[in-house]
Amino acid sequence: MKKPTRTDWARIDAMNDETIDTSDIPTLDESFFETAKWRKPNNKVTVTLEVEPEVMDWFKCQGADYQGHISAALKIYAEAHQTVK
Repeated sequence: MKKPTRTDWARIDAMNDETIDTSDIPTLDESFFETAKWRKPNNKVTVTLEVEPEVMDWFKCQGADYQGHISAALKIYAEAHQTVK
């Protein structure tokens, strides 16, 4: 985005699966999947939305389903900010 990153992207790009330390990542066992929730909307509404170019560029870099990722991000945000009525 607008803020410069201090990430060493050349070092990251040079890594392969064997050189990545995943020892701190917990194993996903059955208990994880028992409480996991699928966050894909059932019905969709077509909208026109204005966003900053760098935001759209970032989502497009995430893959062909960038619109689905935008929708999922908006849904997660909305759920996190719902007020109890």
